[in-house]
Amino acid sequence: MIDKLIQFSITRRWLVMFFVLLTGALGVWNYQHLPIDAVPDITNVQVQINTEAPGYSPLEVEQRVTYLVEMSIAGLPYVESTRSLSRYALSQVTVVFEKGTDIYFARNLINERLQQAKSEMPSGIEPVMGSCCNWIR
Repeated sequence: MIDKLIQFSITRRWLVMFFVLLTGALGVWNYQHLPIDAVPDITNVQVQINTEAPGYSPLEVEQRVTYLVEMSIAGLPYVESTRSLSRYALSQVTVVFEKGTDIYFARNLINERLQQAKSEMPSGIEPVMGSCCNWIR
């Protein structure tokens, strides 16, 4: 049986080459139209709030800026966790939301709360949300 297959392939090599090229082209076309993502999106929904406070020590940043930002976002719906970092002249608060939360909805919630927190902060200090949506969801 294998001998007959080899004999057929040798005698009709152009037909065999045509089918090989056709199968290869069909494979390339199917590969380009696969609906599967090779690397799934594992990022969580998070919003960063950065606040510059020139001249403030880390303790002052923690007490006068970071604490106010954390208190303003406390109690937001769908918040999974918060992390904060206070450095010289910089406060950074990261709010992580539950999976499936719309990023624009989350940013809108935080923006509303930050407007309230700005009135309690020292003059000249304004919290700013980090850029979002560098990826497509």
